Amino acid sequence: MQGSANLNLMIKAARKAGRSLVKDFREVENLQVSMKGAGDFVSRADIAAEKIIKDELLSARPNYGWVGEESDAEEGADPTRRWIVDPLDGTTNFLHGLPHWAVSIGLEHKGEVVAGVIFDPAKDEMFIAEKGNGAWMNETRLRVSGRTRMIEALFATGLPFGGRADLPETIRDLGRLLPACSGVRRWGAAALDMAYVAAGRLDGYWERGLHSWDVAAGIVILREAGGLVEPLSPGGDMLEDGQLICANEKIFDQFARVIRNVA
Repeated sequence: MQGSANLNLMIKAARKAGRSLVKDFREVENLQVSMKGAGDFVSRADIAAEKIIKDELLSARPNYGWVGEESDAEEGADPTRRWIVDPLDGTTNFLHGLPHWAVSIGLEHKGEVVAGVIFDPAKDEMFIAEKGNGAWMNETRLRVSGRTRMIEALFATGLPFGGRADLPETIRDLGRLLPACSGVRRWGAAALDMAYVAAGRLDGYWERGLHSWDVAAGIVILREAGGLVEPLSPGGDMLEDGQLICANEKIFDQFARVIRNVA
């Protein structure tokens, strides 16, 4: 895919941060004996990766705004454009030595995400999309799955942890969905869940309690791969509310009825 200058900049930044994280990931195993040591190390790795991305993006586009997980939001001289970045989505996996985590970079223009990059350095899979140009994984064009029957469909979500208030809702969701589908996965990295729906590896995904940096890149990648993505509560704002539902077009309505509990 021939990307714009902005998309190429995002890819370069994601790769650079990915190299730093892979190096740190190799060290994590050595630190498992001391959980505090490992936790401190991973949060430093996360902050270092964000700095790499921020330096790359803002040195090339100093006028753009910035929203990142590890640093304060910044208003740019150009109020219509901002970077939305998660330098390490799947921190808990990273901390436990599980090779399922990603760098996520979205570019928002006038309230709409117009380009996205989700990079999984452990598997060397780069998911990219730009509005109107389709979605790609490395050199392969992405397309959502063609499944039409709920009983054959595989879904993903996140499970609330640490006493989060949305746990009862998620348990009710699972109670309705599990009898109707082929399975539900909890991979622990929202950006990759969305990328996997775009790639047809999963048929749908929903979650609450997310942040804009978890989902920004995934929204444009999913749409460009032919998927539907909506706020979990109709009329909501996915980037602000932190809840969404997505699936291939053929199964979306059936899936959304189950999750939204609409008869």
